[in-house]
Formats: sequence, C-alpha cells, structure tokens
Amino acid sequence: MESLKKSILAVDDTPASLKIIHGALSGEFSLHLAKSGGMAMSTLENTTVDLILLDIEMPGISGFDIIDLLKKKPNLKDIPVIFVTSHATSDFVVEAAKRGAKDYLAKPYTPDLLRDKVHKALETEASAARGSM
Repeated sequence: MESLKKSILAVDDTPASLKIIHGALSGEFSLHLAKSGGMAMSTLENTTVDLILLDIEMPGISGFDIIDLLKKKPNLKDIPVIFVTSHATSDFVVEAAKRGAKDYLAKPYTPDLLRDKVHKALETEASAARGSM
C-alpha cells in the first residue's frame, strides 16, 4: 500500500517563487499553490494541509497577518508555518518566531535547503503528535 503524500500549501505573490517551490517539492509532496493571502485562506477552508510555506510581504494581506489569522482558528492553529521570504533581517526573523513560525528561510535558497527545512518541520510535528498520544 502506498503511503499518502504530506500536503503543503505554498503562498507567494511571485509566480517565479511558486515555480521554484513546485519544482523542489512536487515529486514528494501534494502541493497547493496560492498567489495571495486571500487565496490561501480560501484554500484552507476546503483543504487540509500538513505544512504552510508563507511569504511575508504580499499585497493585501501579509504573511504576518495570515499567521495571526491561523493562530485564532482552532482547526488551523497547529499547522506548522515556514516563512520563505526575501527579508533576511533579524527583525523579521524575530517577528516570525514571536508569531509562532516553525522556521524561516531567506530567498534565494537552494531546493535542497527547502526540502531539508520541510522535512524537519514535518518530522517535528509527527514526533509531537506521537508524544501526545
């Protein structure tokens, strides 16, 4: 029996960034792509995901706003979030951690580094789930 692929939602307003994420992860994970915070929230109404890759600076609703919304919803608050952004300053990294991000990845990055961070975040969540049983 084939195991089910983990599901990831990638949110970024830059098509090239979504293309890079798709190329790095599509063979191993079930991917959902959103070009805006509104699209991301709409996707999450109908789709269960195991991890969210989230850009910070987007028009309309920012990545910080999205993570704040997620933390307020009981069915979404425990989904791990990795910020994938061009903002590499310590202020952004600290703010992401304060808001509950699992990890932070500054652009540009290698596909291997992205896969590594995704695997670590999913392994941590699986370990935590086993520990609470």
